[in-house]
Amino acid sequence: MFASYLIGLREGLEATLVVSVLIAFLVKSDRKDKLPQVWTGVVAALALSIGFGALLTFTAAHLDHTGQELFDAITSLLAVVFVTWMIFWMRRMARALSKELRGKLTEALEMGSLAVVVMAFLAVAREGLETALLFFASVQGYTTTTDPLIGISLGLLTSVAIGWGIYRSALKINLTKFFTWTGLLLILVAAGIFKYGVHDLQEANILPGLGTYAFDISAILPPDSWWGALLAGMLNITPQPSVLEALAWVLYLVPTLFLFLRPQRTPAPASTTSSAEQEHHA
Repeated sequence: MFASYLIGLREGLEATLVVSVLIAFLVKSDRKDKLPQVWTGVVAALALSIGFGALLTFTAAHLDHTGQELFDAITSLLAVVFVTWMIFWMRRMARALSKELRGKLTEALEMGSLAVVVMAFLAVAREGLETALLFFASVQGYTTTTDPLIGISLGLLTSVAIGWGIYRSALKINLTKFFTWTGLLLILVAAGIFKYGVHDLQEANILPGLGTYAFDISAILPPDSWWGALLAGMLNITPQPSVLEALAWVLYLVPTLFLFLRPQRTPAPASTTSSAEQEHHA
């Protein structure tokens, strides 16, 4: 449930912040008449995301065993690609996101109401489609429980509450730290999804070595124990992974964490501008 909650919280807050920026800009610009167009775009994006999630579920349910394993593997690998790109994109663009959205909305207002609808739709649809794909990939193998659905629902509700509090200035939150910590946790989740995708490729006989295990820690991590179920649900850590699964987990996690945690470079123009201003004041 934790992994699903984290997905709903992280992706939901990104979408909520986007909507909050658009609404705040229209309200402060005295263009409240365009709010219905923004909400129309948001609702259309939500409908598309739900439809996409339903399509993934329907497709997986109507395939034979080999086809389903291959489909699950493809969606898992795609989810890893998208979530990794999203994590690094938000890390780079978090500070400039508001300015970028206001600029795009200004251009849309000049073009007309339909452009506002399309702009709001595109801004939210990306987050919604990522959420649907990542959620589908993360809950494979949990068809007999509603815990993942409850988790992502709670995450989305939490994100909406946080976004509303930020919009109303009733809540102060360091978004840079928030996206850093949730980014770290999502990297761990993505490593587990990548491992699961490799396992599905082995199940579909695309990759060899399904019965060649890297280690077996079933004695200290029983799969039927609460802590075993917790680690499997959160990070897809299993007591008996194949060699390829363990290798995939490490090969994704180590370089991704290294790239994510290394300090960001300070743009040179900012330093130049700062020096010029100091010389001017001097």
